[in-house]
Amino acid sequence: MKAIFYFIFRIILLLSLPFICLVRGAVYLYEQQNYGSWNSIFGAALITTFLLIVYMIFFYGRMTGKVGSLKRKLWLALILVIGYGVHALYFFSDQNAKHTSVQKEFTSLHPILRLSISTIIHLDEGLIMTDANRQPEDYRKMGLKSKKNSLHYKQKNGYVHAFDVRVKNRSWIRNGLLQLYFKAMGFNTLRHGGTGDHLHISLTSRDRPWAI
Repeated sequence: MKAIFYFIFRIILLLSLPFICLVRGAVYLYEQQNYGSWNSIFGAALITTFLLIVYMIFFYGRMTGKVGSLKRKLWLALILVIGYGVHALYFFSDQNAKHTSVQKEFTSLHPILRLSISTIIHLDEGLIMTDANRQPEDYRKMGLKSKKNSLHYKQKNGYVHAFDVRVKNRSWIRNGLLQLYFKAMGFNTLRHGGTGDHLHISLTSRDRPWAI
C-alpha cells in the first residue's frame, strides 16, 4: 500500500512540477529578484522549458536507451510552454467569471496573476472570479469606504494586482486547498467579507508594497 501511495505521489509531483516552476518561478523572479512583469514570466518559462527537456530526455532514454535529438526536444518544449502561456494569459472562460464585465477585466490583471488563476482552473473548473478591476467610486456603490491604496486599482505598471474568488456554496476543504495553492505560489491571500464572503488574492505592488 505504501508503495502505491509513493508511486501516485511521484506521478502527481512530476505532472505538477512544470506548472509550479512556471507560476512560482514567475512570482519569485518578480518579488525577490525585482525582474519586470514580463521578464519574470519569460524567466520562469525558460526554467520550465529546461525542466520539460529533462523530462523528455529521461523518458525517451528509458524507452529507447538513447538521448535522441536535443534540438527536437527543445522545440517541442518551447511549443508546449509558449502555447500554454498564451492560452493562460489571454483566454478566460465566461463560465469562470461572475459577470461578463468581470471576464473582460481579466486582461487588466497583472500577467502573473492571470497565469496563476488559469493554471488552477484546470483542477478547479468551478472557480468563479467575482471581481478584479475597481475604481474608488465602486467601493461607495457597494456601501463601503473608498480606499486610497487598493490593489484592485490599476498600478503604475498598468495592471491590477488583486482579484476576488467566490467561496460561497463551496466546501471548506475546497476553499482551503484553493487558498493553500495561492499561498504556496507566493501570493497574498485574505478571506474576508466586504460585500460578501470571498477570497482576496493579490500580488505585491512596488507602488504600494504595504497594500494587500
